Amino acid sequence: MMKEIHALSAGMDTIWIVLSAAMVLLMEGGFALLEAGFVRRKNSVSIIMKVFADITFGTLCFYLVGFALMYGKDALSFIGTSGFMIQGDLQHLTYPFSHDTFFIFQAAFVIAVISIVSGAVAERVQFRAYLLYVIAMTSVIYPLSGHWVWGGGWLGDMGMLDFAGGATIHAMGGFSALAAAKMIGPRFDKYRGIGGHVIIPGNIPLASVGAFLLWFGWFGFNAGSTLSASDIRIGHIAVSTMLAAAAGGAITLVYTLFRYGKADAPHVINGSLAGLVGITPGCAFVNDNAAILIGMICGMAMMAATHVLDVRKIDDPVGAFPVHGISGIIGTLAVGFFSMDKGLLYGGGWHLLGVQALGLLVICMWGYGATYVSMRLISLFTPLRVSEDEEKIGLDISLHGIMATSDEDTLSVDGKYR
Repeated sequence: MMKEIHALSAGMDTIWIVLSAAMVLLMEGGFALLEAGFVRRKNSVSIIMKVFADITFGTLCFYLVGFALMYGKDALSFIGTSGFMIQGDLQHLTYPFSHDTFFIFQAAFVIAVISIVSGAVAERVQFRAYLLYVIAMTSVIYPLSGHWVWGGGWLGDMGMLDFAGGATIHAMGGFSALAAAKMIGPRFDKYRGIGGHVIIPGNIPLASVGAFLLWFGWFGFNAGSTLSASDIRIGHIAVSTMLAAAAGGAITLVYTLFRYGKADAPHVINGSLAGLVGITPGCAFVNDNAAILIGMICGMAMMAATHVLDVRKIDDPVGAFPVHGISGIIGTLAVGFFSMDKGLLYGGGWHLLGVQALGLLVICMWGYGATYVSMRLISLFTPLRVSEDEEKIGLDISLHGIMATSDEDTLSVDGKYR
């Protein structure tokens, strides 16, 4: 009887994790639509191709190398050494489901990490350079720091809490995006002339649909991180996720409405996403009211960070760093304050907050530094960005040879529309 109950529980957990992984993977559709909506129409296909690169190359690289470095048998609390191609010694992973099941959920996460960087370099990155960076990020950069927190490494041993990846995924990805955006430089017409040039997003309704898909997938992102269908925290995690997202969107809507006289759609979209990022590390540890406060702080901080980037002439077309980097920091530190078990405001002392701050510092520096070094190496083989002429034409035509939309129905053999 006990064996039957155990088998049933393991089966339910497997279904839950696979479904959660599918929800997280659907977030790539959200990233694609969000970024395509925020950039100009002449670069829409380029966005889609980068997302496909994230999914295809990212999955294969994580399967071949990344999973082992992140979740393999620990060496020196620094790196995994087994599990390449999900083979070898993985007995330390004592979950009641298969290693394949665990891999597919984690693979969905690594795809999300690289997609954060994709938006920050939109409209001017050289596709070949981006492919090489995808390989570096999914094979080494993310798996190494992920091991430190989740794979049996030194930050996890110290007690760092990052339930679904506020630091491990979002802060690290956000600072990687910042490094990439600075290295590649702004779009050629972004900051030219007096006061710079306002580049209008190509399709705000498309971006909003992308945000809704991300919001939907985030329930798999956060609640799926329980890795158990019978975990009683699932309901609370879903509620805290919803409240933080709503608070982030609401505060940006109200602020822009009263500050500028008009509710600003891009800020409201990113405000909701900022709230989702902010609650990610603590969704299982903080109460509902704290989730609302975290979402509101992240929404306001996102707007401030967006302004700072413009002042410093760092071009981030979709707000990847303000949304993921800044909100990841806030959410991870918020665990040290608001965790109902160990938080400072709940009598837990300073230890957890100190560990959260140390972990953030290390992970953010690692994401920024590793991206800088990898892109320097990549630049030895191929340019990091397209030429000015290619950028003016648009990456869809110059890099991929096709437009996102066309009134023409046929294409002749010589490549000319009829």
